[in-house]
Amino acid sequence: LEDVKSVVTEDVSVNSTLKDVQEDPLDAQRMQRVKEAMIHAWSSYEKYAWGQDELQPQTKDGVDSFGSLGATMIDALDTLYIMGLDEQFQKAREWVATSLDFDKDYDASMFETTIRVVGGLLSAYDLSGDKLFLDKAKDIADRLLPAWDTPSGIPYNIINLRHGNAHNPTWAGGDSILADSGTEQLEFIALSQRSGDPKYQQKVEKVISVLNKNFPADGLLPIYISAETANPSHSTITFGAMGDSFYEYLLKVWVFGSKTLSVKHYRDMWEKSMNGLVSLVKKSTPSSFTYICEKSGTSLSDKMDELACFAPGMLALGASGYNDPAEAKKFLTLAEELAWTCYNFYESTPTKLAGENYFFNSGSDMSVGTSWNILRPETVESLFYLWRLTGNKTYQDWGWNIFEAFEKNSRIESGYVGLKDVNTGVKDNKMQSFFLAETLKYLYLLFSPTTVIPLDEWVFNTEAHPLKIVPWNDQLNLGQSTAVQQRKPTIRLRQRRIGRMTNK
Repeated sequence: LEDVKSVVTEDVSVNSTLKDVQEDPLDAQRMQRVKEAMIHAWSSYEKYAWGQDELQPQTKDGVDSFGSLGATMIDALDTLYIMGLDEQFQKAREWVATSLDFDKDYDASMFETTIRVVGGLLSAYDLSGDKLFLDKAKDIADRLLPAWDTPSGIPYNIINLRHGNAHNPTWAGGDSILADSGTEQLEFIALSQRSGDPKYQQKVEKVISVLNKNFPADGLLPIYISAETANPSHSTITFGAMGDSFYEYLLKVWVFGSKTLSVKHYRDMWEKSMNGLVSLVKKSTPSSFTYICEKSGTSLSDKMDELACFAPGMLALGASGYNDPAEAKKFLTLAEELAWTCYNFYESTPTKLAGENYFFNSGSDMSVGTSWNILRPETVESLFYLWRLTGNKTYQDWGWNIFEAFEKNSRIESGYVGLKDVNTGVKDNKMQSFFLAETLKYLYLLFSPTTVIPLDEWVFNTEAHPLKIVPWNDQLNLGQSTAVQQRKPTIRLRQRRIGRMTNK
């Protein structure tokens, strides 16, 4: 480490390297295997789809599924950095410097562009200290800002990057989507902190203020909300697709805000939502798998998305924030029970890879609904949090089993592919950018020392891009507080060490 004293405690050894940390030899071996998987994924992208959004491994070409914004390139930056892949990171950085152009006549998903591109660039900046990434993040964020110019402050979810025209998808009936509208807070607050410009934070915090005015007692919001009035529609309530990350960000902004008074309303809203989540929890028969239902009106549907498998990690992360130890224990126990269910989403199929969603029928436990697997990270994400927060190595073993199933079923000579059917193992032709951003990163961190991206110093956005926790500014007078701009990088690539060097 160089110049690290400016951001960490005085007792830190600035000459420490990863080898100084007591490692379990098995963990180190598994970490190396995951790193090799990342090298295979990245080199395949580099060879067949360089600069394009995503690799199609079967046909050995690329596809621009996100408007030619280099989605895989930007999504992978921080993973390359954390894994110490210096040469690959520098080559990607050069592409960002010379070829990344956001001036495109393209209707972008505000949600996907925020979590992948804004989040990926900000994380690369926080890790490397390279201002290029911050400048690029401001460029794309400025193009997204008009989406919040609605009568209510609830943003439209699609925006043209060149012209700034915003609208909602027709299939949503003209409404905004809950997750798409409430999953920009981390990135845009971080951007205000790092740039000194309060406009980003003001836009996204208004969304939470508006929703908090009429927040339901159970903390559960339907997935469709009017951008005109901010009124929720009569639609599904779910911790799966289109609902999930709204609840995740209520907790994470509270953590990101150093759990101070200025972000207490985020925690209050989140605790209400967790009480609501408990009301959706049921157990299967005969095996008593705990699962989260979806709700429509007053009726519960015995269906759970694999996407909802982020919830065990979220619950584990938030459990310690309860003042009542009994409440803390209740939610940590619930997290552990849900993680067991999510792991069995994998274990219950012939390929040992999970389907997209599951149905729970009395007497027969779980059955796959939509049977594809697109290399999703949510279960591994929760295993990472539970390992870090409990120290129970069982979660590492489960994660390793999932990794081996990906290696067996999804790895081909030219990258990694999803499965069209987890029962038959028939392969698709897409290496999703989040496989490099999330799945492989969480697997790597699952076997890394806990001093690598420690959870008391970093917060992961919903695309697994770690953002550094810095002193919170209550007054939005961010021009007075540009600590992140002035700080020096906390990591040097060649040493692969991140953050505080003390043992947990």
